Amino acid sequence: MAPPTILVVDDDISVRTIVSAMLEPAGYEPVLASSAEEAIARLKDGLKPRLILSDIVMTGMTGLALLDHVRERHAEIPIVMVSGVSDVAVAIGTLRNGAYDYLLKPFERDQLLGTVLRALEYRALVEQNNVYRTHLEELVAARTEMLNSAIGDLERSYDITLEALGDALDLKDTETEGHSRRVTAYTIALARAMQLPPQEIRTMARGAFLHDVGKMAIPDAILLKPGRLTKDEQDTMREHCERGYQMLRKIPYLREASEIVYSHQEHFNGSGYPRGLRGDEIPLGARIFAVADALDAITSDRPYRSATSFATARKEIRKNTGTQFDPQVVDVFLQMPDRVWEDLRAEIQGEAQKFNPFSLGAVKHLLPRKDARPATDGILKTMPVTKKSTALDVEALKRAIAKLPGWHVDRGTLTRTFSFPNFMEALAFVQSLGVEAEQEQHHPDLDIRYSKVTVSLVTHDAGGITAKDLAMAETADSLATPLNGK
Repeated sequence: MAPPTILVVDDDISVRTIVSAMLEPAGYEPVLASSAEEAIARLKDGLKPRLILSDIVMTGMTGLALLDHVRERHAEIPIVMVSGVSDVAVAIGTLRNGAYDYLLKPFERDQLLGTVLRALEYRALVEQNNVYRTHLEELVAARTEMLNSAIGDLERSYDITLEALGDALDLKDTETEGHSRRVTAYTIALARAMQLPPQEIRTMARGAFLHDVGKMAIPDAILLKPGRLTKDEQDTMREHCERGYQMLRKIPYLREASEIVYSHQEHFNGSGYPRGLRGDEIPLGARIFAVADALDAITSDRPYRSATSFATARKEIRKNTGTQFDPQVVDVFLQMPDRVWEDLRAEIQGEAQKFNPFSLGAVKHLLPRKDARPATDGILKTMPVTKKSTALDVEALKRAIAKLPGWHVDRGTLTRTFSFPNFMEALAFVQSLGVEAEQEQHHPDLDIRYSKVTVSLVTHDAGGITAKDLAMAETADSLATPLNGK
């Protein structure tokens, strides 16, 4: 092993010679510098001393300036300051500025070697601590990754189990087969439009999917009865809310979701069951689910009636605003086009075996943008009033469109069709553009057909296409890019 290198800095050649003579026999390799400038040059040339011994008062740059340089650029090198002035204030000042120790000239050989040894041991200890800390950080990072992976695996295992439970209920109650998956998807879409946090949406999704789990405890004679239920049988059937709640509330993973299960039959005006909750007493997830549940019930076949259209469901839900449904949730629902629900239902039915209501692949695509306007109580209520703009003349419009590849004028509107890899990313684009449009007080016409979205822009009160429409076109382009829209 090479002997430790010690940089000795002093403008007095006799001092450099004496210090060198003391260090070499002790197994050190002294490197001599006649000034602070020379010492800095040697460091820049690649010299890596284990320790620096420097005089304080020197011609040109002082030892204190050298100390500042070393602390700033070579903090790992301990530096011992040497001075012929017996001044306690100077000694304290050097230590406060980062020097390891202070030697007063003249010093004895043992005094010098003792100081050098302590300084080198200090550096070795610091290096060992750095290695240990780095190793510890790597170990913690690795363990954290393993823990997160284990938690993720556990959560997926939970979800697979719960999905199987939901499938078992569908098999038992074939009249509503697929209902749980559809209302889960509708609940997610509504919660997205309301800009709720991802974790809340996951909780709502689990509550929506498991809302009828309590029916597993209802006797088949009642659950599968083809005719009208008696009063006693109705009372027994209504117990499924509390039974489902009791089944899930003891599972920490599902404690919050169990509240949605417990409350999913409550009505906004307090006329529901089992507790007669009203208004904000009902968990928000249950209020959102109520709209999603009604939407699916109205648009699905039942033994006693045929399915009706989403437009009819929209009218029915609007009619029951404030009685059965939360008006704020309904406001958001009414702003969403029927095409969203039609395509979402079609995709779920077409991918029935692939759609996992708990992994929620749609979550990462449908999250509101971080710069989206915060909603009041998590709910977007109304669109702001649009300010009037001036329509562009023909030449100005041509110049502007030339800078917007893919856009063209179609029947008086600025139009472009975007293509996405799948429906969920197309829906994500529509959701994000809707948020931006609300911020800019704009009302684009959006037509979503599975993986294609057609955006049409025109400012009606201006009688044509305006600069505001051009800005919204640029926004649409920027939002489509991260989602691979073309």
